[in-house]
Amino acid sequence: MEPLLQHLERFSEVLAVSRTTHVSTWDPATVRRALQWARYLRHIHRRFGRHGRIRAALERRLHNQWRQEGRSGPGTAPGLTNFQSLGRCDILLAVRLLDNRALGHAAYHHLLQQLFPGPGVPDTDEETLQDCLSRLARRRSAVHMLHLCGYRENPVVQEESLVKTQVELLLERLQEVGKAEAEGPSKFLSRLWERLPQNNFLKVIAAALLLPPSSPRPQEEELELGVPQTPGEGRQELVRWLLGKSDIMVVFCRNLPARLLASVVGRHPALSRVYLGLLTDWGRHLHYDLQKGSWVGAESQDLSWEELYNRFQSLCQASPPLKNEVLTTLESYKAQDGDFEVPGLSIWTDLLLALGSGT
Repeated sequence: MEPLLQHLERFSEVLAVSRTTHVSTWDPATVRRALQWARYLRHIHRRFGRHGRIRAALERRLHNQWRQEGRSGPGTAPGLTNFQSLGRCDILLAVRLLDNRALGHAAYHHLLQQLFPGPGVPDTDEETLQDCLSRLARRRSAVHMLHLCGYRENPVVQEESLVKTQVELLLERLQEVGKAEAEGPSKFLSRLWERLPQNNFLKVIAAALLLPPSSPRPQEEELELGVPQTPGEGRQELVRWLLGKSDIMVVFCRNLPARLLASVVGRHPALSRVYLGLLTDWGRHLHYDLQKGSWVGAESQDLSWEELYNRFQSLCQASPPLKNEVLTTLESYKAQDGDFEVPGLSIWTDLLLALGSGT
């Protein structure tokens, strides 16, 4: 056990050096040994993943090592932070070397040969490092596309083909994260929310939620513990994430166009209930201004009467069950206000009158 723990510490040092200018002294043999070391630790991850005692000892050593590295300075990048990271230590090393311009030409060329040996070269791993790097490249491309397109105020950005591509990338990544990462899709979506242009990200989520339902899975697949394995499950992860993030749900319901949002919540009843609750809350913030003869907000960020009406109207133009739910809710609040029929006394009365006349 102790030799293995020493291997971990030494490779952590190699991983730290791989980000520095010291790699300028590395030759092809050093690169080859470093990659062999990383593949050995990846083998350890596969072999002892189900061995509780050994895994716990490795976790403790990695945790202590990570804490020591964290004290070395705020700019320290995370390396082998837990046992799960052993399964991708070769990827961590390869990416750091590829990004490090201090690596010499000969060593860099040898690195590429090691990573991409070409057809006909056997690899005993279940998944080759080349496969892992290709998947990582797709992930980075997905984030780059979501990020880049969010900054363009161009009608081309809204083209259906581009949004469709973004949706496919997002759902594919959700499946991969659900299978590979313990924290699951929720943390991944929260990271995207923090890093990407939010309005564009919300539109991609809406487009994903509007995809037609997929065919049901075989019963034996339903027994598997639940990571999203189909686009349908990916959409459910999006719904769960929105419902679990009340602040993001408010932005989702406030910023998306009324018709688009009505289509989305028409497909997902859990979202429609939250959206309807938000609309009624926003309606309560309006008061009737006798001089203007209209409903106005007390503060500038309050929803206007026109927008509130348009959003209710869009819901009433959706499916009959959703329309009935909206009208029933408005009738209930109107009754609570005194069931007035005169305009200007209850906002729910005025909404019902406006929706009934179509004005």
